[in-house]
Amino acid sequence: MHTARFTLDPAFVVGEVSPRLFGSFVEHLGRCVYTGVFEPDHPTADDQGLRQDVLALVRELGVTAVRYPGGNFVSGYKWEDSVGPAEDRPRRLDLAWHSTETNRFGLSEYIGFLRKIGPQAEPMMAVNLGTRGVAEALELQEYANHPEGTALSDLRVTHGDKDPFGIRLWCLGNEMDGPWQTGHKTAEEYGRLAAETARAMRQQDPGVELVACGSSSQSMPTFAAWEATVLEETYDLVDYISLHAYYWPEDGDLDSFLASAVDMESFIDNVVATADHVGAKLKSKKRINLSFDEWNVWYLPEWEAHAKTFEQHDWPEAPRLLEDNYSVTDAVVLGSLLIALLRHADRVTVACLAQLVNVIAPIMTEPGGPAWRQTTFFPFAQAARYGRGRVLDVRVDSPTYRTRKYGETDLLHATAVRGEDGSVTVFAVNRGRTEALPLEVTLGGLGLTSVVEHSALADADPDARNTLDDPDRVTPHAVDGTTLQDGTLSTVLEPLSWNVIRLA
Repeated sequence: MHTARFTLDPAFVVGEVSPRLFGSFVEHLGRCVYTGVFEPDHPTADDQGLRQDVLALVRELGVTAVRYPGGNFVSGYKWEDSVGPAEDRPRRLDLAWHSTETNRFGLSEYIGFLRKIGPQAEPMMAVNLGTRGVAEALELQEYANHPEGTALSDLRVTHGDKDPFGIRLWCLGNEMDGPWQTGHKTAEEYGRLAAETARAMRQQDPGVELVACGSSSQSMPTFAAWEATVLEETYDLVDYISLHAYYWPEDGDLDSFLASAVDMESFIDNVVATADHVGAKLKSKKRINLSFDEWNVWYLPEWEAHAKTFEQHDWPEAPRLLEDNYSVTDAVVLGSLLIALLRHADRVTVACLAQLVNVIAPIMTEPGGPAWRQTTFFPFAQAARYGRGRVLDVRVDSPTYRTRKYGETDLLHATAVRGEDGSVTVFAVNRGRTEALPLEVTLGGLGLTSVVEHSALADADPDARNTLDDPDRVTPHAVDGTTLQDGTLSTVLEPLSWNVIRLA
């Protein structure tokens, strides 16, 4: 077995981890909201209809910013439908997911959900720039954030929400480059509308933080040209450009699937280069950061096949859509994607795992029944808990393996985060499917003397999953034999594994 190596030194730092890196996403899609976070008739439901078993798992997961209400859903969203007495709210057809939206869960319920998660949970609201525009965005902003004394802020008070919602982070539409999007626009059309909306929202509140839509994926034919055009219109008006990416084993190619983070890191680097080019062209000293506000493992071809079966006149409420059941392999890939985000913490300062419950999610529920953790729950929860502090620069010397999509690829994917107390957590993935991978880490000037814990997510069956019938089939386990002696960490990473090694 060849050994993988890297060196950690406190003098070589990537950047500080933003708490918003551990965000998530709640869209009115399938059962994410209804029988997911919100089920008034459930035995655990509180007085607001929120499932307390789900709330407990969301707190354990450690999510921060929660993006809402979409996603594709937002491009047909009328915010006025989602406020006021629930019994008076209109039912609407949702073109994005071919469903009926009841609006029983709306803006106030979303804010109430965040408040019950805890103070770390921050709203990230998307405005509809598909079928609506500047005026509606301003009205939503006033309703949500103005204290009182205007028609819309006073309307919020009459609806039972005296205190403003305090939404600071706003998405200017969603995936407007996508032909599937209701109100799809060219880069020129969207850039102009985003700039007009951003300018107006800043007139109402100069302190808002705004996210412009980037490309829906790096594979879009307009990628990079879209970002350049949009940012030339909006550069001085927005704070972030968005990225979205989903990964699955295309044509059963597991080796390339395990290397998905190669694509994610390339995507990040290319958007950074494009944004910085526009800044240089405009002679601006401002730096645009990245909001990776949709990312996950998603078996997209299965959804596309299912979408073809829709009956044209059937518009169900909260149908079971996109309920991917994740394996150990999927969890290892998701862990690797988390490592990619951390490795770019200097520029990726917002990220949202899509989505939170039931829909390609780390948490699953059964209507009237239990909630449980998917395999992907564990890497996210561990990264959200231990990945706080400063990311150290990790440059691996690793054995490689050949992939169809990415050529020769490192078997080891890793990063490390140093906490405020001086402790260090190493996050590492062994992409090898059959062989263990020895690892040695040289620790220079960090003052570390002991291994607090080595946890791994791995299984003899890489297709093992957690299900309704067996919700605890896959959990992280302790790894013995990891040592720290004379400034060198030594361990062996199991085949196809996600590893968390905590040092003090």
